[in-house]
Amino acid sequence: MLYHAYQGFSDVMDPARAWARIVQSSLDLYLPRGPMAEAARRTRAACEVFARMALTHGRPPFDLDTVDTPAGPVPVVEEVTLRTPFGTLLHFRKPPTDPPQPRVLIVAPMSGHFATLLRGTVRTMLRDHDVWITDWHNARDVPIGEGMFGFDDYVAHLITFLETLGPGAHVVAVCQPTVPTLAAVAVMSELNHVATPRTMTLMAGPIDVRVNPTEVNRLASGKPIAWFEQNMISTVPLRWPGALRRVYPGFVQISAFMSMNADRHRKAFEDLYRHLVDGDTASAETIKVFYEEYFAMADMPAEFYLQTVERVFQKAELATGEMSFRGRRIDCNAIRRTALLTVEGEKDDICSVGQTVVAQDLCGKVRPYMRQHHVQVGVGHYGVFNGKRWENSIYPVVREFVFAHG
Repeated sequence: MLYHAYQGFSDVMDPARAWARIVQSSLDLYLPRGPMAEAARRTRAACEVFARMALTHGRPPFDLDTVDTPAGPVPVVEEVTLRTPFGTLLHFRKPPTDPPQPRVLIVAPMSGHFATLLRGTVRTMLRDHDVWITDWHNARDVPIGEGMFGFDDYVAHLITFLETLGPGAHVVAVCQPTVPTLAAVAVMSELNHVATPRTMTLMAGPIDVRVNPTEVNRLASGKPIAWFEQNMISTVPLRWPGALRRVYPGFVQISAFMSMNADRHRKAFEDLYRHLVDGDTASAETIKVFYEEYFAMADMPAEFYLQTVERVFQKAELATGEMSFRGRRIDCNAIRRTALLTVEGEKDDICSVGQTVVAQDLCGKVRPYMRQHHVQVGVGHYGVFNGKRWENSIYPVVREFVFAHG
């Protein structure tokens, strides 16, 4: 019923937002002067803010047609390398270089947002690397006949994607997928798989949520898993391709995220309104770009969400040595030839300092000269993989690590 209630409310609000866009467009074409000018500017700003306060459920474009490199701007073409019902291995192809650039798989979270949340990460990595990304699909668009998708399926997808890239590739995981990425590399290492990556970079991820727990960790561990299944899982309405699939809806996730920082989000929209009234286009555009991405939400398969909550956030299976993959116990000590870089943000309130660096202890058989840890001062969670600190301080560390062990 939860999903149907949300969809009904969204349907009711759509005409009102459409009218707001019409009013905004009309005032864009003809903004009155004289005594009515101030009122018209405020009306136009209010209409735009109201129209933008809505969730979307389709993946935004990456819009990476060109990228700046040390050799100058080069064209970029998005190519589907491999597609499954639940995810696409997407390649950002550039003209060949001599010597070839390191091949890197960026593992995006399946956590309510689309892979485009890492647009800035991809753009920066493209300067010096040949880049692929895991482009996960919105579960409400996956027909129920395609079956379920759980935690082990995520790990299996990563192994298949790395096999597709072939020997000598590198992997960079951001936030939630650091755990399945570490698991996948451990499995591949134990099997002496030819496509085991040369380096593994784990950024701001919940390897061990028992360390310095955040509010997100407390929320995930504060209720039994049955409570999450009863209260957080809903069924996709009949109007969508994934009708009757059980999912953790994206609108529930964004509501939880926004409630954690309600004052900050409210202030952002107040600032947007003020910038629009004042004609500060640049400042307004910055806020609009952020929320266009932030409000693009994807549903997660129920089984993946519930297993992640239980296995990662409640039991910390990887950190305690209890995690298995399709009946095989995962041993991080099997990792010997993959160099390891862990990155954390000093002000991260989602995956706090200490939760990611635990991977260094778990991978105790990796030689010391092949391991490195970096804590970035002054950044929160989002700043670890996007923005100026990522570009100017964190990315150089990642780049040098990949090249040093490539």
